[in-house]
Amino acid sequence: MRIKHYVKNLLIFMPLFFAGKALEVESLIECIIGFGVFSLAASFVYVVNDILDVEADRRHETKKCRPIACGDISVKSASRFAVLLLIVAAGLSMLLVNREAAWALIFLYVVMNVAYSVKLKKVALVDVSVIAIGFIIRISYGGFIIGVPVSNWMYLTVMAMSFYLALGKRRNELLKNGVASREVLRSYTRGFLDKMMYVFLGLAIVFYSLWCVSPNEFMQTEILIWTVPLVILICMRYSMNIECEETGDPADVFFGDRVLVALAVIYSMLLGILLYFA
Repeated sequence: MRIKHYVKNLLIFMPLFFAGKALEVESLIECIIGFGVFSLAASFVYVVNDILDVEADRRHETKKCRPIACGDISVKSASRFAVLLLIVAAGLSMLLVNREAAWALIFLYVVMNVAYSVKLKKVALVDVSVIAIGFIIRISYGGFIIGVPVSNWMYLTVMAMSFYLALGKRRNELLKNGVASREVLRSYTRGFLDKMMYVFLGLAIVFYSLWCVSPNEFMQTEILIWTVPLVILICMRYSMNIECEETGDPADVFFGDRVLVALAVIYSMLLGILLYFA
């Protein structure tokens, strides 16, 4: 189910937080339910991916330890479990007020990622684009379920950061396991991945800075400019881990570094203070 990857789904709370509704119980409950629905749908995608990639995973250095690849769970049992996850996600989404929009975005996410598992992950640039779109769907989903429009700057910031994370993962896969670990890596070079990931990192910081000083119809956000140095520090710390040849997987890099986790917690607390109590 890749529980640790649920950290990515915290993006669902961003529209709630920046719209000043984090203290509104009804909106918060909607987002918590939405988080559960999206997480179950994401786990469905992960199970389907493991079923489709079972033979390739068995030949991989680390993926061979996954439950299906190592034989702990049969393909038949995994298929039944995947269906169960989707049914529970659909049932839970019935609790949402704006369930139609939620269903549409969940459907888009599932179809896109199944297509990714089947074919799209083998196509250069399309593979990282699908990953980036997945992050954008998360914040769109968070906005729809509470009926709040998402800022254009938020979209641009998340998009740029998503490309940075995806390209960083491909870079380290190429360095650690070579082209044999993933077919699409034959189309990439380390130089290309290095250049493009840092282009997108620079764009993400610029977009975030502009977002902090742009007018916001919900809250006074100009004071968020004081969070920019901390964001730069977090990005630098993450990049240090990537350069040290970690796996490149965002969840692994994040949870594998206590300093990075601490910086993220401090950033979240600072945001809360500036937006809600300053």
